[in-house]
Amino acid sequence: MSDDIHEVYAVCYGSHARKRAENYIFGDPHDEMTSISYYVWVIKGPHGTFVCDTGFDENAAKERGRRITKPVGEGLKALGVDPGKVDHVIATHMHWDHAGNYDLFPNARYHIQDTEMAYCTGRCMCHQMLRLPFSGSDVQAMVKKVFDYRVDFHDGDEEIVPGITVHKIGGHSKGLQSVRVKTQRGYVVVASDACHLYSHMDEGRVFPITYSVADTLEGYKKLRKLASSRHHFVPGHDPDVLKIYPAAKPGMEDWIVRLDVAPKV
Repeated sequence: MSDDIHEVYAVCYGSHARKRAENYIFGDPHDEMTSISYYVWVIKGPHGTFVCDTGFDENAAKERGRRITKPVGEGLKALGVDPGKVDHVIATHMHWDHAGNYDLFPNARYHIQDTEMAYCTGRCMCHQMLRLPFSGSDVQAMVKKVFDYRVDFHDGDEEIVPGITVHKIGGHSKGLQSVRVKTQRGYVVVASDACHLYSHMDEGRVFPITYSVADTLEGYKKLRKLASSRHHFVPGHDPDVLKIYPAAKPGMEDWIVRLDVAPKV
């Protein structure tokens, strides 16, 4: 394997049923039930294993009325990944559904944008509306990692290792970053919540929880430039990801899919 070519996996660990209108600012004319999926992403390559986001645990699921289908740790182990031996975690942003399970990776270094850390520990958290998608315990755990010398800060677009770069997008959260990965089929972009669903980018629409509508919409342009094609872009919560990409291994359908190979449809 080339020293900058990686494998990428999406691990689905939970789901949440909701009305379609809840996924868009200004709602949606189709008043029907739909669902969103919750993922973490695993990047494997010559520089080790990188986990992108850490999801949430059962306690957080109960507090927020969500459903865990299979715990994050179980999904990682199914891919042969021991969480205790993961060296790097890329934190796309600090929202509760992306920054929990903070004890699962005791030896990892965390990668986060300067802006996101300042945002989730600063004056904006004095406003309940802005604080809603954050968990105080998750933020406190990240602050502790800072004081334990386990956090690398990034300012804008930076390379983590050859073939893996982070790109500040903002929008949904002030310092949100997406991850661009060089794979055998080109550049795959793990958008995380820079775009929740394929329909958000395709239709120029925005998820209701957002720091900046303008940054979100401008972020779609950046994501398109970063990905090798429309079929190299992976949204953060779309259930269709599990339908579009092949299972990582037999028996992992609707659970873990591989993103560095061509989609099925």
